[in-house]
Amino acid sequence: MAERELISFDWAMKRVLRSPANFGVLNGFLSVLLNEKIEIEEILESESNRAFADDKSNRLDLKVRDTKGELILIEIQYDYQFNFFQRMLYGASKTVVEHIYKGDNYEKVVKVISINILNFDLGKGEDYVYIGKTSFIGLHKHDKLKLDEKQQKYFDKKYPEELFPEYYLIKVKNFDDLAKTPLDEWIYFLKNSSVKESFTAPGLSDALEKLSLMQMSREERMAYDDYIDMLRQRQSAHMSAKMSGIFEGRAEGLKEGLKQGEQKKALEIARKMLQAELSFEQIADITGLTVKEIKNLH
Repeated sequence: MAERELISFDWAMKRVLRSPANFGVLNGFLSVLLNEKIEIEEILESESNRAFADDKSNRLDLKVRDTKGELILIEIQYDYQFNFFQRMLYGASKTVVEHIYKGDNYEKVVKVISINILNFDLGKGEDYVYIGKTSFIGLHKHDKLKLDEKQQKYFDKKYPEELFPEYYLIKVKNFDDLAKTPLDEWIYFLKNSSVKESFTAPGLSDALEKLSLMQMSREERMAYDDYIDMLRQRQSAHMSAKMSGIFEGRAEGLKEGLKQGEQKKALEIARKMLQAELSFEQIADITGLTVKEIKNLH
């Protein structure tokens, strides 16, 4: 069955999907995942979501607001982190705090949906999509707590869990590549950066049009290829450092060498991106370098 190779979703989030002209791709993905019609109103600055200064080298994230005013965080994470569950909680909580202003009543607290696309196995489970919500269950009668009638009318919600953050974990490596549903078709794309011609999930036709590798200029394609190569090298280096640390007891020295190698590779990619006329800010966002470091290359 014919397939079309596309730009990886993480690169698209950084370079393509932030434009309102390309919101159709994200609208389709979010509508299929959340099982409701989603229309993105705006892309919000996501830099403040990062908990640590070096997160740029590990993750890519995007924060959007839909037409209902709800905030949606989309994160792609490549490297395993032992405390990733806590970091998800931190990111959602920080977004709640950032979007309530001094003097606002608590009903102004925003609803946050945290979507995490993981390229590693987190926790112990066989499924490839997990959903986490906050429900209140009776200790003795085991009933599920509802909002009262006035609250339901005011908030247009039935249960407290609809007011609390929701968490989605998409463990792409657990997906068996058998696309049986529209969501499966999207996960196939997230895992393989390609789409079969038979796929019909909302947003994928936009992805075929907007995210085609063939539409890239020579300079953009070189920068993209270097970026993918950097990810592969980092994954390989992390695995090598982990195994060497186990067998040789020298994990700290290997970690320092890894950081130096990543820095050198990032500088090489930044030079090519400057030639492709990307802005200092865009290059910093993709490579994890500081704007000052990039300007020194100019």
